[in-house]
Amino acid sequence: MVTDLGQMALLGIILHLVFIALSWWALQAIQLEKLLRANHVMQARVLYILLAIVIGSSVSNFFLDYLQWSKQLPFILQ
Repeated sequence: MVTDLGQMALLGIILHLVFIALSWWALQAIQLEKLLRANHVMQARVLYILLAIVIGSSVSNFFLDYLQWSKQLPFILQ
């Protein structure tokens, strides 16, 4: 039981980091610079980071919830 919690924690950390990095990579395809004011480079970078964290965490939480729910499915028949 405790090792299962540790494994889920490690999986959660890894998935969050992977999906944040994937979100960062995907956001690079969008030209947000055209929507932002000129000479606000630092704010644009912070916005990219925050968007990557929000998107990556949401996708990661979806997959972790799905995994947890699929583990609980056998309890329907009890």
